[in-house]
Amino acid sequence: MTATSHQDTDFEGHRRHLFAVAYRILGSVGDAEDVVQETWLRWSACDRAEVNDPRAWLTRIATRLAIDQWRWARRQRIDYVGSWLPEPVIEDDSPSPDSASELAEDISIALLLALERLGPEERAAFLLREVFDVGYGEIATTLSRSETACRQMVTRARSRVARERPRFDVSPGEHARVVQAFSQAVDDGDIETLTSLLTEDVQLWSDGGGKVAALRKPLFGSQAVIRALIGLARVQKGPPLVEARRVNGRLGLLLRTADGLRTLMGFQVRDGRISGLYLIRNPDKLGERATPDGGGADGERPDPQTRSRRSL
Repeated sequence: MTATSHQDTDFEGHRRHLFAVAYRILGSVGDAEDVVQETWLRWSACDRAEVNDPRAWLTRIATRLAIDQWRWARRQRIDYVGSWLPEPVIEDDSPSPDSASELAEDISIALLLALERLGPEERAAFLLREVFDVGYGEIATTLSRSETACRQMVTRARSRVARERPRFDVSPGEHARVVQAFSQAVDDGDIETLTSLLTEDVQLWSDGGGKVAALRKPLFGSQAVIRALIGLARVQKGPPLVEARRVNGRLGLLLRTADGLRTLMGFQVRDGRISGLYLIRNPDKLGERATPDGGGADGERPDPQTRSRRSL
């Protein structure tokens, strides 16, 4: 085996982990993939004799690159039109065991939004410690900060995230049951059932990126959200096709209208009801990952298992 192929093998064993780190810091699939690629370039050029722990070295490089990318992306976001939502990891409802959604199933859209309240170093320290169980000594080396400072950052971040997004343990089965009930209620035009599936303090976020119609600001409260969903149904050009999708490892819905527009619906579930509804319409955040069969967006036939949804 050549030195280059040995480097390839070593790196590939850590690629999924590096994507997971970068994605959680950035909230963007495309940017995370770019970070992984740049990390590979650094790895290819490094002196392997000076690397005692490849995983720690690669994680350190990927984290630093992700922080730099986060700062650049935040500056670009100043001119973003309307609400910004993270780019989710999207796959069909039966992904392979080694699918990317496994890397994101513990990082919901709600948690990614809560992390947006943190600065880049605070965010990285929190994720490295709380998600990836990295020691404070290695976090300090990665961020060029003292261990004491890193401990303080993690403590502050933990408190802020808990305030922004209290943790509710919901099994994948319970989450799927609620989403399926929501989908059926919309199909049936059953406003009473639909209302009962929403918490009183439910939030609705919509991201069109200025490229397609979307709410400019989040909505709060079940009545406001119901009115918005009814309004969305009324302006659609015919009933959309509805497909099940895994959104960061949990069941979501992908809607396609006859004119080619797509809306990805992600859900946050609490105590058997929907507490967060996230409509991602910006085509830059859907891309081919939202249509693994290649159908729908380019005029090809959609999956035969899809179904039409009638209006509310």
